[in-house]
Amino acid sequence: MQREVLLTGIGGQGIQLATALLATAAVAEGRHAMFFGSYGGMMRGGNSDTTLVLGDEPVQSPPTVGSAWSALVLHPAHADAVYSRLDDDGLLVLNTSLCDPVRTPTIGRLVPIPASELAASTGNPAAVTMIALGAYAAATAVVALESLLAAATEVLPPYRAQHAEGIRAALRTGHAHAGPALRAWPVLR
Repeated sequence: MQREVLLTGIGGQGIQLATALLATAAVAEGRHAMFFGSYGGMMRGGNSDTTLVLGDEPVQSPPTVGSAWSALVLHPAHADAVYSRLDDDGLLVLNTSLCDPVRTPTIGRLVPIPASELAASTGNPAAVTMIALGAYAAATAVVALESLLAAATEVLPPYRAQHAEGIRAALRTGHAHAGPALRAWPVLR
């Protein structure tokens, strides 16, 4: 079984780091992961997108998927491309601080989370993506919160190690605001 995850936002929100964190946590739990990231030419403000495929067996092809089971949308600038690829029965974690839930497709489950507002209220406005990732983990049970917390140090380069506790706090905040889990791994399609 495989699960596809699309993440989109703008440069500087930590999309690439969040994907590496989720992949690392899944591998630590015994799954296989492969992801592909792309980002615009601007240092901040350009598009930042990733596709992550998680599986019980090794992922055989590059993670370029026509449709996906789930997505995290953190900024509306590039959201339409993700919406068009989301399965009808999929799950969408949406940063409602910036994205209008009315403009989203009809899907299996919408997890609205005011990630930008929560990040600002915790004193860490750069933690938007980690808050959304914590909500995603709670809503899907694809990985345990403990696995994400443990992976936080692992994915950071040494010169950014001082941010690990802030990432953990943001993951916990998002996890607490997501509501009950939709599905646990493994899920039959």
